[in-house]
Amino acid sequence: MSNELEQRITFNARQCGGQACIRGLRIRVSDILEMLAQGVTQEELLADFPDLEPADIQACLHFTARRAAIARFAA
Repeated sequence: MSNELEQRITFNARQCGGQACIRGLRIRVSDILEMLAQGVTQEELLADFPDLEPADIQACLHFTARRAAIARFAA
């Protein structure tokens, strides 16, 4: 399942400055996460972005969780 979610997140240097987007759309992962953090519900997101699918929101959360788990070493 996580591989399916990972495939929903795309990067294109010519789109949104190369930032992580959803399925090649001009919907940035960071925008979805910011709206969720502000209390926008999944239902509201799906209504506001007709191209967005529930699995896309799940993919944003999965993508961010995986990035947060990357070990970083301070020099």
